[in-house]
Amino acid sequence: MASNEITGARYIAEALKHFGVTHVFFMDAILRRTLVEMEWVGITRVLAHSEKAAAYMADAYARVTGRVGVCMAQSVGAANLAAGLQDAWLHRAPVLAITGRKPAFARDRNAYQEVEHAPLYAPVTKMHADVDVIDELPRYLEQAFREATDGTPRPVHLDLNGLGGQEIENATLPGADLPNAAYGSHPVRRLRPDPAEIEAAAARLAKARKPVLVAGAGAVQAAAHASVQSLAETLSIPIATSLGGRGIVPTTHALHVGVVGTYSAPVTNQLVHEADLVIYVGCHAGDQVSNDWTVPAPGTAVIQIDVDGREVGRSYSGVSGIVGDPGMALNDLAVAVDGTGDRIDWARDVGARFDEWRDSMAEHRASDAVPMRVERLCHELSEVLPEDAILVADTGYSGIWTSTVLELRHPGQTYLRAAGSLGWSLPAALGAKAGAPDRPVVCFTGDGGVYYHVPELETAQRRGLPVVVVVNNNSGFGQGVDKVRDIYGDTPGNPDDLNRFNDTNFADVARAFGVEGIRVERPGEIRPALERALSLDEPVLVDVVTDREPRAPAPWTP
Repeated sequence: MASNEITGARYIAEALKHFGVTHVFFMDAILRRTLVEMEWVGITRVLAHSEKAAAYMADAYARVTGRVGVCMAQSVGAANLAAGLQDAWLHRAPVLAITGRKPAFARDRNAYQEVEHAPLYAPVTKMHADVDVIDELPRYLEQAFREATDGTPRPVHLDLNGLGGQEIENATLPGADLPNAAYGSHPVRRLRPDPAEIEAAAARLAKARKPVLVAGAGAVQAAAHASVQSLAETLSIPIATSLGGRGIVPTTHALHVGVVGTYSAPVTNQLVHEADLVIYVGCHAGDQVSNDWTVPAPGTAVIQIDVDGREVGRSYSGVSGIVGDPGMALNDLAVAVDGTGDRIDWARDVGARFDEWRDSMAEHRASDAVPMRVERLCHELSEVLPEDAILVADTGYSGIWTSTVLELRHPGQTYLRAAGSLGWSLPAALGAKAGAPDRPVVCFTGDGGVYYHVPELETAQRRGLPVVVVVNNNSGFGQGVDKVRDIYGDTPGNPDDLNRFNDTNFADVARAFGVEGIRVERPGEIRPALERALSLDEPVLVDVVTDREPRAPAPWTP
């Protein structure tokens, strides 16, 4: 090899390092020579137990760092890796998926373990590219990072020639410049909103007497926390959030009224439904945050702020749109609107009603019942959660409990949610810890969720990722209990066949993987167990035995 030549393996490793990638998450056997080169350039390799887990790790790594998360799998694992990108796509996380594929001579000849990859990735990526020859690698790799981070961040996919990408990594480049490092993280650029759009939205806001701001994941990604709080305080506007926007202000802030939509406390939907103007900030206004587009009330005035103009007005007509950086837009809007008007009474009334609902849960939060109520678990976790903690919540009831009952009292706390895939939270917690090694990471999941990826406890132990996994263990899928019983009604049968598991001691399971396990069976044991888990610099699983019968708060529907 000439002195100016470089192997594909070395180029990929150096390019990822140049982009700021610190970890890659993978399943064997993909880019083995490249993985060796990655060690030499200082990138940590995290071998997972499934392709989906690797994708979930990369997703949470990207959300926490703002950098591109990288996950990889060989050809036969490509379908599983694609399935794991659903949450990253829905949440708008920049993830690069790299797969291998059979070489051209094997196509359309019934090659072993081969299916077409492009159709699998089409619904969950902004970009898919086949890298057939080494000369295409620098161009496609830079374009993949550009697509992942610019505009609305989302996953991208590169399919490399060779079962494990070896046709690309073993080939040599005559020499290539490293890519533009600016595309290693988002936002790549902050676009100043059009003053005319600010003026039109300000005129609409000035007329509103009962406005509500709904902050979404895009506001969090844009680091618009201070801008959201400042505008709300300046103009006396209550703050609701989507599940992905939770934590943009402390949940105990006087203007915070909770998560709106299908994962909502009843009072939050009622309050947003009464609004005469809703300001969506970095929020796609889909069915979850709008309770199937019933909240706010049809015909309510809407201002929508988003970095992607294609999203403005997608769910509601007659929207006053502002395209640009959410933080800049809010700051400009605050300047353009004169004073609080007569909205102070509205804000006080909204706050009082939300506090009244929160107070109504006090009995459950303090309950000494055995089996334990989940409200007690959420309360104790709220009390001990460190000020800089990252809370990673699974979907379903884990999302509902943590969005309605658990408090995030400090501005330094971060909330990551599953965008729909049960079992996401355990691998995601490992990815979050890899991206933020100096911050405490707590995973909140149910037994139904932890069953999906329990082998990743071994990954946590092997790779030295000290996360705390809290299992709300009620030995079943609690969310579906009422629905199944309603279907059965008075007819004979066994509803437990559909959502009941055997009793499992997950603390024992954790110990089998070399992870510290703590079993909690009484309310008074919760806090000491959590405090001990958080004090240890190692992975810990806290198995909390709870009652399956209490229902999480149900959303109010008009």
